[in-house]
Amino acid sequence: MSGTLIAFDFGTKSIGVAVGQRITGTARPLSALKAQDGTPDWNAVEKILTEWQPDAVIVGLPLNMDGTEQPLTARARKFANKLHGRFGVKIELHDERLSTVEARAGLFEHGGYRALNKGRVDSASAVIILESYFEQGY
Repeated sequence: MSGTLIAFDFGTKSIGVAVGQRITGTARPLSALKAQDGTPDWNAVEKILTEWQPDAVIVGLPLNMDGTEQPLTARARKFANKLHGRFGVKIELHDERLSTVEARAGLFEHGGYRALNKGRVDSASAVIILESYFEQGY
């Protein structure tokens, strides 16, 4: 096992992507994928999975602050199920509460408003999801 993981921050217009290493517990952003009502270009997803050969794929699970599900939660689960069905990769769902808020704050701190474009925020969120997953000992 290489210890490489890919994380997706699911969204209906953009899906953030990050790659990380279990051994270092760190992740870095990849280019976000454009989506049409939550459906990505599956060829682009396949290219990422082929290039990185991850041991598992982490999909951020959007929950309300009280832990209850929201409409986007079911769509993120469906995306995760499609990833598994199409590519046979191991899927883990991970609570992503506040990842976008944290990503925006970090990007703004380093680059001001210009750093806050949608794709960068989504992929930075995917980094936070993956590093949070590592921090919890997975």
